[in-house]
Amino acid sequence: QVQLVESGGGLAQPGESLRLSCVASGFTFGTYSMGWFRQAPGKEREFVARINWNGESTVYASSVKGRFTISRDNAKNTLNLQMNSLKPEDTALYICTRKNMYGRYDYWGQGTQVTVSS
Repeated sequence: QVQLVESGGGLAQPGESLRLSCVASGFTFGTYSMGWFRQAPGKEREFVARINWNGESTVYASSVKGRFTISRDNAKNTLNLQMNSLKPEDTALYICTRKNMYGRYDYWGQGTQVTVSS
């Protein structure tokens, strides 16, 4: 069974940093692209970043480019999101997801809450 378990969320002040992690199990992690989405109350789920199977290719939403860095450690089945220079508008539930070979995000974690507030 595929499982994606996020951690690392919490409360941060504007300008601070957080590092999120997602531990994957139930599939061959190193053969899949992975991504992060976020969802704020009353808003649709929003793409944040993705990374290909070997970590050589990354894509970021314009809203986070230059501030967030997605990475992975295939030996540890772990996906990471380093979030720097946090802004209040980054407040959301951050969700780890798997992207399959057909381009579909097919499994989702439960998310970890990030709140950015003074």
